[in-house]
Amino acid sequence: MYPELHIGPVTLQSFGLMFALAFLAAGALIWKRLGEIGKPVDWAYELCFAGLLGGIVGSRVYFLVQNYDSVKDDLLGNLFSGSGLVWYGGAIGGALAVLLWAWYRGFLGLALLDLTAPALALGYAIGRCGCQLSGDGDYGKPWDGPWAMSYPDGTVPTDRTVHPTPIYETLAMGLGAWILWQLRDRFRAGVLFAIYLIYAGTERFAVEFIRRNSDAALGLTGAQLESLAMMVAGFAWLYAVRQRHGTLSRASADRVAQNLLS
Repeated sequence: MYPELHIGPVTLQSFGLMFALAFLAAGALIWKRLGEIGKPVDWAYELCFAGLLGGIVGSRVYFLVQNYDSVKDDLLGNLFSGSGLVWYGGAIGGALAVLLWAWYRGFLGLALLDLTAPALALGYAIGRCGCQLSGDGDYGKPWDGPWAMSYPDGTVPTDRTVHPTPIYETLAMGLGAWILWQLRDRFRAGVLFAIYLIYAGTERFAVEFIRRNSDAALGLTGAQLESLAMMVAGFAWLYAVRQRHGTLSRASADRVAQNLLS
């Protein structure tokens, strides 16, 4: 484990480095896609900064809500603490900030959602590398399998061998980012984001069965309930598009448009 990297007199947090790298990689992907669809590539910097700021605020607020009983005596101090970043809170806060930015730029629409889908998956995959390097407690349940790991030097240490769930998530969401990128020109506007919701929700729902989180309701963890909501929203979105247009394919939509113009 490498929770901290010491370079001369400078000490860097490995999770923070991966967090920054995640935004840089997502920004590069957005930059490339903006160029492909004829939008200013400089928007990538603005969009990522909005997502970063909103994500940090959202993740902290979500953490405070989840852990209110333990932080209520010092809400302000815990708000600005360096620990306790919750992914779903970051996703909500980041999404709201990006939507405000898109409204300001006149880019508020389904194309924005499709633009962010591969980048969100890629950023999540890299972010989980930070969880693995720092051993921050996101590892799984005790296990003695062939690739089981312990985290004796992590920020949340354990000498017991466990499922290295951050590695599982990095591999799964890295594959998801690649798939979404390959599909970026194949569907009607908004469909790619719906596929992202289904894929990301399924991945997190599945990995929660071997993570250490406690049940929240119906024998499922809070993250699983949130993942189910993502999956339902994604499938409902695809169903609505199919019902309205008869197809999810962009190629079919383009042929219809050409026939109307000819």
